[in-house]
Amino acid sequence: METAFLALGLVLIVEGLVYALAPSLVKQMLVALAAIPPEARRLLGLLALVIGLALVAAAKALGA
Repeated sequence: METAFLALGLVLIVEGLVYALAPSLVKQMLVALAAIPPEARRLLGLLALVIGLALVAAAKALGA
């Protein structure tokens, strides 16, 4: 459970930084995402999920 809270905290930090430092970039990214077909967005989401799981597993294996 500790790892889940750590991961969630890190995600919120990164998301918060993006919104705080580059709010206009967020708007541009949302427009660009709307232009991508749903199937491609789903694939990107699954890819991000797999990469995230691999990073968490690697961090746990390294003792983090």
